[in-house]
Amino acid sequence: MIGSGATAVTLVPALASRASHVTMLQRSPSYIVARPGRDALADRLRALLPEGLAHRVIRGKNVVMGTLYFQLMRRLPGRTSQVLRKRVAAQLPASIPVDPHFVPSYDPWDQRLCLVPDADLFRALRSGKADVVTDRIARFTPSGVALESGRTLAADVIVTATGLRLVAFGGIALSVDGRAVEPGEQRAYKGTMFGGVPNLAWCVGYTNSSWTLRADLASQYVCRLLAHLDRHGFAFCVPDAASASDAGRPRPIVDLQSGYIKRAAPGLPKQGGRRPWTMRQNYLLDLADMRFARVDDGVLRFARAG
Repeated sequence: MIGSGATAVTLVPALASRASHVTMLQRSPSYIVARPGRDALADRLRALLPEGLAHRVIRGKNVVMGTLYFQLMRRLPGRTSQVLRKRVAAQLPASIPVDPHFVPSYDPWDQRLCLVPDADLFRALRSGKADVVTDRIARFTPSGVALESGRTLAADVIVTATGLRLVAFGGIALSVDGRAVEPGEQRAYKGTMFGGVPNLAWCVGYTNSSWTLRADLASQYVCRLLAHLDRHGFAFCVPDAASASDAGRPRPIVDLQSGYIKRAAPGLPKQGGRRPWTMRQNYLLDLADMRFARVDDGVLRFARAG
C-alpha cells in the first residue's frame, strides 16, 4: 500500500484482516489520531433527549470541540505535535518505532489529520499482519518495489493510495458574454461566488472540520439569495469584480500544504486578504455571516432582465 493519507490508513487494516501481510509504504508520515467509532456522550444524549434536541446539542458540541482543537494546534504546534506523537507511540508495537514512521516534517493542520476509527490501524500493526516502511521508491520490479535505501519489498499486489487530482467546477468550461472564465483567476466571494461571474455558486467545505458543515451554510446562503432575487424582481446578481481586485494579495482557497492541494492550486479559485473575499475555516463565524448578514451588502450587484 503506497501512501500515508486517509485512504491508506483506512485500507491497511481492512486488507490486513484478509491478506497474510500488508506493508504501508510512505515517503513521509502523516499525523494520525485514533478515536472511538462511537461517541459515548452522543449515545447518552440520544437516550435522554428528544431526537431533534439531541441532534442540535451533539452537533453544537462537535463544532465547538473541533474549533477548539484546531485553534489549539495552530497556536501551539510544537506542544500539540508532541502530544500527538506520544499518543501514537503508546499504541505501537515495540517493533515499530514512532520515529521516523509517525513523526511528520510539518506542523499539525498544515495538512489534514488522519482519523483512525477504533484504532484499527494500530491493532493491525500490533497483530503483526501489517507494518510501516518509510522510504522513497526507486523503481518497480517484477517481484515488488525497489527502494532508494537499497531495500526491496516483495509484493503480490501493489495499491497506490497516493492522492487526488482536484478540478474546479468538475471541469465545466465557463464563459461570460463569450469571454472564457479561468477558474484559477477568480476570487471567491464568501467562498461561494466569483467576482464578475453572475448567478454562479459552488460548494467547498472545511478542511479542519466536517466538509458538510460549510456545504450546509453555502446551500442556505444560496437559498437566501434566490429568495432575495424573487422578492425584488431581479434576474441576476454578481459580486463586484472591482471589489475582488481590491481584496489584497490572492491566496489559495484551500490553505493546506498537502501535495494534491499544492498541485491543484494554480487551477483553483483564490481567496483575498479580507472579507467577504476570504475563505474562513471557522463555522461559528461563517454561521453568523451566511445565515444572518444582509444579502445586499454593497458588494453584490443586482439587475433586472434587460
